[in-house]
Amino acid sequence: MDDRQLTEELYDCLFAIRTQVHAELKELARETGLTDTQTDALWRLSRGREMTARRLADLLQCDASTATSMIDRLEKRGLVRRVPHPIDRRAKVIQLTPEGCALRDRVIQHTTEHSPFALLDHGSKLRLHTLLREVIDGPRPTGEADGVKDTEEEEQR
Repeated sequence: MDDRQLTEELYDCLFAIRTQVHAELKELARETGLTDTQTDALWRLSRGREMTARRLADLLQCDASTATSMIDRLEKRGLVRRVPHPIDRRAKVIQLTPEGCALRDRVIQHTTEHSPFALLDHGSKLRLHTLLREVIDGPRPTGEADGVKDTEEEEQR
């Protein structure tokens, strides 16, 4: 298999995984009465980091007004709240409420149980993670050990 064919095959694999993950999340969204995007927002907010609506919009790849409307709907359901930003008086931070955290935990449990990576052993998952991070972030600086992350870099993720 030449490099072009291999690249095509890798894209086919990524699309197949995306389709599988999307179908699983769509099923969960239906069960919980959320839209796909709202489920995605809960997933993004589950990373432990508080974020602004602008940052959430960037992660969801939508415009700010779409993110604001979605946050409004999540807020009406009692899943998120807006609180003042600790540094920027003009901005609000989106936080999960206890109900939002419970639903987020359900999303995480569901995705873990239905993960396309469940067939891989731990070592294979670590290798795949390293390769995917390299594709996303670029190669690591020479001398950085496998599995060791810079604290600041980890906090940003």
